[in-house]
Amino acid sequence: MKAATPSFFEQVVVDLMLAMGYDGSRKEAGKGTQLTNDGGIDGTLKEDKLDLDVIYLQAKRWNNTVHRPEINKFIGALPRQQARKGVFITTSDFSMGARDAAPGLDIKVVLNDGLELAQLMVEHNLGVSRKTAYASLSK
Repeated sequence: MKAATPSFFEQVVVDLMLAMGYDGSRKEAGKGTQLTNDGGIDGTLKEDKLDLDVIYLQAKRWNNTVHRPEINKFIGALPRQQARKGVFITTSDFSMGARDAAPGLDIKVVLNDGLELAQLMVEHNLGVSRKTAYASLSK
């Protein structure tokens, strides 16, 4: 993922959220935003089939730790979109300050680091394939 283009990574994040069941069967509702001047938002998803709420996405394809100022920028971008929910996904990890930025707000922000991203991709069979499966032979 770290070698992919920013637009590819952003689309993978949107595809992962769709694979997790957001947007139901309405794939057209999950989309990425433009690469520059996106207002701090990399993608949007309709939370449900009735379009009752929108989830805003930020995808950072980084090697370095994401610190609190980046999370604060994302949190600050959400009210400008009249958003109440956001997901910030990175290929790296988050500092303690970044993890402490969102709790206690009226806005719900979920942070997923590179390990969590990989686990979700495996769990939802996105961008991975099984080479060999081994069955347990224990009695």
